[in-house]
Amino acid sequence: MNIMDFNVKKLAADAGTFLSRAVQFTEEKLGQAEKTELDAHLENLLSKAECTKLWTEKIMKQTEVLLQPNPNARIEEFVYEKLDRKAPSRMNNPELLGQYMIDAGNEFGPGTAYGNALIKCGETQKRIGTADRELIQTSAINFLTPLRNFIEGDYKTITKERKLLQNKRLDLDAAKTRLKKAKVAEARAAQLNTSQPEENNIMIWAEEVTKSEQEVRITQSEFDRQAEITRLLLEGISSTHAHHLRCLNDFVEAQMTYYAQCYQYMLDLQKQLGSFPSTFLSNNNQSSSTPVQSVSTPSVLASASASLTSVSNSIVTSGISELKSSSGSRKARVLYDYDAANSSELSLLADEVITVYSIPGMDSDWLMGERGNQKGKVPITYLELLN
Repeated sequence: MNIMDFNVKKLAADAGTFLSRAVQFTEEKLGQAEKTELDAHLENLLSKAECTKLWTEKIMKQTEVLLQPNPNARIEEFVYEKLDRKAPSRMNNPELLGQYMIDAGNEFGPGTAYGNALIKCGETQKRIGTADRELIQTSAINFLTPLRNFIEGDYKTITKERKLLQNKRLDLDAAKTRLKKAKVAEARAAQLNTSQPEENNIMIWAEEVTKSEQEVRITQSEFDRQAEITRLLLEGISSTHAHHLRCLNDFVEAQMTYYAQCYQYMLDLQKQLGSFPSTFLSNNNQSSSTPVQSVSTPSVLASASASLTSVSNSIVTSGISELKSSSGSRKARVLYDYDAANSSELSLLADEVITVYSIPGMDSDWLMGERGNQKGKVPITYLELLN
């Protein structure tokens, strides 16, 4: 019986709190009640978190479209993922095209020029299909999964704590409103102090004011505590950006590897087709004496591939591991502007040069940076080490 009474009282208290919040929220919307504003720093962090969530979702969805253009296949993969089951293995488009070419080549005869060429093209298409699978797998692990973990994990936690902060603010403002009304009623009763009943009325309102002041102190303390919890979570967005930048570098490297493989496969195929008699390389609208141009384009692509490789190597900051393993310092150029999330970090401006070094126990994504008398943690993905 006591437990039932306790549950009824708790239910009534929760209903009263909910009603109080609803009334306060409605009056704020109608301009009939004052609202406690969050400090500018916290508002800026909230805006940064919302912006991060919005663009992370868009980038993640469009990357999925890029890697798997077929919407039906994406839906199927999503369903199997939610059911925690492995999706059935099917040929992708390059593999399917390759299989058709091989079957056609065998039908026309491997000994014929056309049949042999179809078989070679089909084998190349199947190799491209395999490279495509590797790109999808690598991108899913190194790029899409971290983005999805942020949306489904970190941001959900931020949303939950932000909702609690909103409730604590409504409780605080409702308590302030009750205190304000109690003080007005007390002052009005004091003006009408002409008989004994009014004196008792003054005592009642004085007690109500004291009670309301205590409630304001309690709700203010709870609001400040929740605001601090929310702020600490939101300051982690800067670390999220640094982590996502590393994931983006991994995605770019995976794409570079994929396109380099495809280029090499097609270059090998072109050489194989070029070994056929020129009679079979000419079409109906082209003279058989026209040579197959296989020098200028590959040479340009090869140089572009080498250039892309060098760019990728610069993205993957090879000197970072050497710096972390030594006790010395290095000069580094800042690649992008960076706003410090808290006092332990150092704000950066693009193209400035700072001194960086590592200290024991520091997270692998960060270094210590110094600029004159200022120092603090800086994300390594925002830096380019100088010789």
